[in-house]
Amino acid sequence: MTAPGQSHGGPPAPAPAASSSALRLIATLGGAGAAAGALIVVAFTLTQPRIEAHRAARLDAAVQEVLKAPARYDTLWIVDGKLARQPAAGRNPADDRVFHGYDAEGKAIGYAVVNAAPGFADVVRVIFGYDPATRTLLGMKVLESKETPGLGDRIELDSAFVTQFGGLLTPLVGVKTGQSKGQPNEVDMITGATISSRTVIKIINEALVRVGPALEAGEAATP
Repeated sequence: MTAPGQSHGGPPAPAPAASSSALRLIATLGGAGAAAGALIVVAFTLTQPRIEAHRAARLDAAVQEVLKAPARYDTLWIVDGKLARQPAAGRNPADDRVFHGYDAEGKAIGYAVVNAAPGFADVVRVIFGYDPATRTLLGMKVLESKETPGLGDRIELDSAFVTQFGGLLTPLVGVKTGQSKGQPNEVDMITGATISSRTVIKIINEALVRVGPALEAGEAATP
């Protein structure tokens, strides 16, 4: 006869030991995860200033390039359709930002404008120089692109495509090879990369629709 409190069929299963092992495993995994998370935070904290400094240096070099090496430039923002020296409250300072360049005598050269739009593979980001007095471009440079190597990436690497933007009248019109009518606003698109070429044209035209009036009206307002 079985005594009270005892079970039939031999000794009980070692549930407490199994439960203890599971808890130790969970604690180990949790500790490892916390340590990995802490390392990621530390690495991000240490590298982020370098990343931001590199990004700022690249942007500065691009501004210098599309404005043809200005003696200096000011950073301005478009706020409520007008040029301002401070960004709008609650906005990312990188949004609606333009760069106003001057020559050695203090004469305004033009503005560098950044804009982006989806291309064939991913978002394409472009910076271009613009003279609002004549509504012409001073230059263009692709800042970010993941377009197809050997085709779409020629919007960045093909010097013939890139250099043609200097001096073009706006708004731009894209034309296929051999179909140019000799107009001052025509962009010769890249054969085999017409989507990427049109994306660059679209980026510039849309940016000027948005900020062009403020740039044209703001020349005298921002000495």
